[in-house]
Amino acid sequence: MTGTQQTPVNKAAEARDRVQELLNAHRPRVGELAMIDALLVTSELVTNAQRHGEGLAAFSARIASGLLEVTVADHSPRHPATAIGPEKYGVGGYGWPMIQKLTSCVVIVPAADGKAITVTVPLRFDGEAE
Repeated sequence: MTGTQQTPVNKAAEARDRVQELLNAHRPRVGELAMIDALLVTSELVTNAQRHGEGLAAFSARIASGLLEVTVADHSPRHPATAIGPEKYGVGGYGWPMIQKLTSCVVIVPAADGKAITVTVPLRFDGEAE
């Protein structure tokens, strides 16, 4: 296991930086496409917490057994929603399906003051087939 990043973050860019530092420190090196997927999922989760979850409450990331685990907590008990209906350009609902597609596991845990979403992103390493 590579260390857990639990430093406070306030913005999606800070969360991406923490995850990128964590992945860059890992050996063997994380492949480029896995890095892109991990950063995209991280950014989307933190942005959703800020936009739809009444603010970011906590953030952590760790690598274990070839998987990146990212946890984002917010202050809303509402679960993420998926865009539905004919309105193509409505606000929200498009990132959640992307998160589900790029992760191997999603767990939503209710909390007294909101919820925590933990996702597992499969990692591929340099030299492995994508």
